[in-house]
Amino acid sequence: MITLRIQHKTTYRYCQPVSLGPHRLMLRPRESRDLRLMSSDVAVTPTAAMTWAQDVYGNAIATATFQTMADHLVVNSVAELQLNGTPWPVFDIAASALSYPFRYSDDEWADLGALAIQQYPDPAWQLRDWARGFIRANPTDTLALLKDLSAGVADWIRYQSREDEGTQSPTLTLDRGWGSCRDLAVLFVEAARNLGFGARIVSGYIYNPDQGSPGAGSTHAWAEVYVPGAGWITFDPTNRRVGGLNLIPVAVARHIRQAMPVAGSFVGMTDAFQGLSVEVLVTSSM
Repeated sequence: MITLRIQHKTTYRYCQPVSLGPHRLMLRPRESRDLRLMSSDVAVTPTAAMTWAQDVYGNAIATATFQTMADHLVVNSVAELQLNGTPWPVFDIAASALSYPFRYSDDEWADLGALAIQQYPDPAWQLRDWARGFIRANPTDTLALLKDLSAGVADWIRYQSREDEGTQSPTLTLDRGWGSCRDLAVLFVEAARNLGFGARIVSGYIYNPDQGSPGAGSTHAWAEVYVPGAGWITFDPTNRRVGGLNLIPVAVARHIRQAMPVAGSFVGMTDAFQGLSVEVLVTSSM
C-alpha cells in the first residue's frame, strides 16, 4: 500500500474581465477496495458557490457558480489517498464467459445499455475489421483476446502527448497511427464494443515512481471492460498494462467528453481567452 498526494491546478487566463458561467469539476478520486480516499479539497479563485452531486455513474461532481467577473480562473485540487493495487491481478471469470464469443445475461445487457454500443461512426467498417483481426480462433480465450486487443493498440498506435482539447475518433487514430492516452483509450473501448463487450472510459491520474511511462505523474485515461464473474477489468493500452496498479480513477463514463476534469464557459469578447495551463504533481509519502 502506498500513500499518494495529488495536486492538480488548472488556470484559465483572459485579457479582460469576463463573466464566468457554471463550471463542472470532476476531481475527486473514486473510492474502492483498492483506493481509500483520506482527504479531498477543491478551491476555486475567484470565490464561487460550490455544490456537490453524483452523476449516473456515481462520479462525484462539483458545480462552481460565480457572482463576479474575473480575468482569470484557478481551480486547485488536492487529494490524499492510499492505493493498494495488485501488480499481477487474477480475474475470476465466470465459466460461461471464459471463451469468446459469449452472451451476457439479460440483466447484464440491460444494465450495460449504451456502454455496449459504439459511440463513433464507422461507415467503412475500418474499426470493425481492425478489431476482428485480433480474434485468433472461434471460440477463443476471452481474457487473451482482450489482452491482445490492448497490446495491439500500443503496437499500432504511437503515443504522442497532445495539449489541444478534444479526442480523435477511433478511425482517425488508426489513420494517423499516433495519439494521446485518451485517443488510445477511446480506440480500445470502441474496438471492444465492436466485438460485443460492454466497456467504459476511465479518467484520472497515473503514478509511476520511475517516471519511465508515458503520462507518468499526470492526468491519464484508460479503459475498463465488463466480463461476467470478474466484473470491470482495467486495461491501460498506453502503458501495455492490465489491472489498476498505480492508476487513480476519478471518473468513469460512456464517452470521453463526460469525464473532463474541468468544463465550463464564459461570456465576453471572442478574443478574451488568452490561455490555459494545467499542473499535476503526484507524489508518494510511503
